[in-house]
Amino acid sequence: MNIEGKKAIWKDYQKEIADDKYYYVRSCVRQNFFPGSETAFLKIMREELKKDVYEHPCHTSCSGIGYHSDIVPVETTMTIVARQFAIMTEAGYENLLPSCITSFGLYTEILDTWHHFPEIEEKIRVQLKKATGREFNKPKNLAHASDVIYKFRKEIAAKAKFKLINKNTGEPLKVVDHIGCHYAKMFPSKGVGGAEYPFVLTGMIEEWGGQIIDYPERRHCCGFGFRQYLVQANRGFSIACSKEKFESMKPYKPDMIITNCPGCPMFLDRWQYVINEMEGKRYGQNGEGIPVFTYEEVAGLVLGYNPWDLGLQMHQTDCEPVLDKIGIEYSPEDKYNTKINVEYSKNHNLINV
Repeated sequence: MNIEGKKAIWKDYQKEIADDKYYYVRSCVRQNFFPGSETAFLKIMREELKKDVYEHPCHTSCSGIGYHSDIVPVETTMTIVARQFAIMTEAGYENLLPSCITSFGLYTEILDTWHHFPEIEEKIRVQLKKATGREFNKPKNLAHASDVIYKFRKEIAAKAKFKLINKNTGEPLKVVDHIGCHYAKMFPSKGVGGAEYPFVLTGMIEEWGGQIIDYPERRHCCGFGFRQYLVQANRGFSIACSKEKFESMKPYKPDMIITNCPGCPMFLDRWQYVINEMEGKRYGQNGEGIPVFTYEEVAGLVLGYNPWDLGLQMHQTDCEPVLDKIGIEYSPEDKYNTKINVEYSKNHNLINV
């Protein structure tokens, strides 16, 4: 095998990720389903990695779910996004860092549209000026929050108190990675590793001691798919998509699932609960479910953060089996003391909008 040739090819699947001074945009979905994840991300970035991460209390939804559900017109969505860019510009930042995969995909799509159709960009600039009096610069760098954790995965490993290793066997935990569809399927060049071989989560897991599991439905949708779930009549298709993934991964006996999309952990976590209620079936080992984590939660566990401060009590598929395997101590009595870092948020003036 020509190793140098292989390295040259791999360069085409890399992306530029800014080193510091990020304008962070929160996720509507992530704040509601797993609110500890974004708080953990900001703590890791600011306290562990000493990075400048700014967020503005007046930022809004990108309207991506409404856009992809054919509810919000594309020009309205573009104007909303232009306002986000304007607030970023006014704050003196140029590296846009969205928490949401759908936002990341939407920003990428809009910037690409404006590149090919500058007259549309000019129209949006006029509309934004008329509506808000604002002007904007386009982001110099656009990266998803998981890209940044991937970029600094070695620095996190150097500070780690735990590894993704079974303390009883000494073997790496078997991990299923699930990449959000809007991360690289729409614009493969914008994700680390492209659409077929995205490395953003794999890189984290391997650096932190785990073993990534390949299986036939690895790139299959989690089951969200917007219209699959938002339209009530389609929800049977949503759960069928998730079930197909579970059936496919079960023979490989994964210890856990890690995701980088706000919607994916919700469906992979909660559909397991629903399938068990409907059919009495569980896909994990020893009659348990397969615990599902966000990448922020996994990074927090590796760094030794309290599982309940990370918000693991919000999951419907119990996460304790993974904590026990790694050897992370926790208090069962505190599981439903759902403060989820309220004090940290107060101290750092974090505002959920």
